Amino acid sequence: MTREEKAVVIEELQKKLQSNVHFYITDTGGLSVAQINEFRKLCFDKGLEYQVVKNTLIAKALESLETDYTPFKEEVLKGFSGIIFAGEAANLPAKVIKDYRSKGKDRKKPLLKGASIDSDLFIGDENLETLSSLKSKQELIADVVALLQSPAKNVVGALQSGGHKISGILQTLSDR
Repeated sequence: MTREEKAVVIEELQKKLQSNVHFYITDTGGLSVAQINEFRKLCFDKGLEYQVVKNTLIAKALESLETDYTPFKEEVLKGFSGIIFAGEAANLPAKVIKDYRSKGKDRKKPLLKGASIDSDLFIGDENLETLSSLKSKQELIADVVALLQSPAKNVVGALQSGGHKISGILQTLSDR
């Protein structure tokens, strides 16, 4: 790869990293081409983009971002690396990795090497469970709306049930 080609790849990565506040770096080393393609298809079906990139190019692209990614350079960017760009759903790549692993008894890869969620860094595969249980922005909004609607529903329910009680009492009294 020539310097010009590397510069183009780094520039594209910088743009993607700036437009995606959530991204995961994975290790799919040891998987066959068919398995990687299956994983890539699973990512694509969920609206994620998976891209295999050299560690040095990832490191150069991370340098342009405001967040300090030194821990990534020291611990994460070793061996075989691929990036999953998550877009809005921070938990979706973790769920896809878990889903892919669950489809086979002996599947231990892809491994989560590191993730950046709104500039918070998660390093190591042990964080996969935590990341998969994070709620997405849409889920959090739905929870807030449900919490806001709950008191209003209780008041309306109490008023309606009270009205039925009063009309029932009046009906009983009028029957006597």
